[in-house]
Amino acid sequence: METTIVFCVLAVTAILFYTWRKLDRLWFKPKRIEKFLKEQGLKGTPYKFMYGDFKEMAQTMIEAKSQPMSLTHDIAPRVSPFFHKSHTTLGKSCFTWMGTKPMVHISEPTMIREILTNYNKFQKPRGGNPLLQLLARGLLDAEGDQWIKHRKIINPAFHMEKLKHMLPAFYVSCRDMIEKWEELVNTENSCEIDVWPHLQTFSSDVISRTAFGSSFKEGGNIFELQRELAELIIKATNSVYIPGSRFLPTKNNKRMKEIEREVKASIKGIINKRVVAMKVGEASNDDLLGLLLDSNHKEIKQHGNNNFGLSIEEVIEECKLFYFAGQETTASMLVWTMILLGQHMEWQTHARDEVLHVFRDKNPDIDGLNHLKVMNIIFNEVLRLYTPVALLRRLIPRETKIGNLTLPAGTLVQINTLILHHDKDMWAYSHAPHAMATLQPQFGAHLILRKL
Repeated sequence: METTIVFCVLAVTAILFYTWRKLDRLWFKPKRIEKFLKEQGLKGTPYKFMYGDFKEMAQTMIEAKSQPMSLTHDIAPRVSPFFHKSHTTLGKSCFTWMGTKPMVHISEPTMIREILTNYNKFQKPRGGNPLLQLLARGLLDAEGDQWIKHRKIINPAFHMEKLKHMLPAFYVSCRDMIEKWEELVNTENSCEIDVWPHLQTFSSDVISRTAFGSSFKEGGNIFELQRELAELIIKATNSVYIPGSRFLPTKNNKRMKEIEREVKASIKGIINKRVVAMKVGEASNDDLLGLLLDSNHKEIKQHGNNNFGLSIEEVIEECKLFYFAGQETTASMLVWTMILLGQHMEWQTHARDEVLHVFRDKNPDIDGLNHLKVMNIIFNEVLRLYTPVALLRRLIPRETKIGNLTLPAGTLVQINTLILHHDKDMWAYSHAPHAMATLQPQFGAHLILRKL
């Protein structure tokens, strides 16, 4: 009898303790943090049980995309509607909620610099939806010493001397795209073309040639699969992730796993061929993969230990990352450049005159490209107005002081890149964009091309 009573007491105590811990994590702790942040002068959204601001974020996004917009550069209310509203109503520095985690929005330049340079205090967020890991890890996901190792091995592939040799590949891909446009325009003096899919194909072809060289056709197939995977993952991440749901045998889950296996197998096959060629002295080092493998081999040989180099799995992840670091961002920048030049004809004329003055009737070369000052100004302004990545997040693993704020462990900090790039106080001046993996035109980019 006494044993039964003791057992019941222990069971009830354990249940109460477990319930208290859950309630503390889901309600009392967030409310304590909310009070702590407000006492420091920060304004924020009130914490809502378990979900935080997720529901409002989804609702404002649906509302923003359902409304037409004029041809304006004021795109933040459409691309980041919830964060733009928070920024407007609560102040440039404020806090919102990602579930039970507070997220402090930072806009002060000195604080942003500290966040981006101190990777021990401000780390890349972990957890969240694990499906995002399927896209690419590599340098993007590496932290601390691992990031330093990856960066050291990858860096030689992007030296200017190495990139010079890739210029012919850029030219071939660009020429192919322009010839297609010329065929369409030749029937009339002008025609309307949705240039967005053409630019996606162009940038994919460029990255395929520069990343995989002679294996660029296989690379093109890999990137097409990666693009499909990105669309499936973005679709999945637009809803609240339920732990374990990625293991359910749904149509999308099966397709994502199938693509991941196929991409890894294809890249591994290309890598294995290169490794065999390297051993017999036949490898080519004029593409990113060749340069990466060569740099990796030298690093391992110098230290006499494989731990100083990248594993085959890590090389595969870096190759997948080439796609997002190159293809997506390049296509995004080019399409917005063409849209802006279509709006501002005077700058189109300035750019054309400069290109004709520098190159005349010659093919582009690296020295000439370095003299295109007007084009450089245009690209910088495009990247300011239509930055490919709308925001950047970091996680604070332990209580940290930044500026005049003390932030508790587990706090997320967010830099709203797009909103800051349109901040009139910072810059003194101030279609249908939407954010996928990068900022893209939601309904394409229909431009009128004319024959000169």
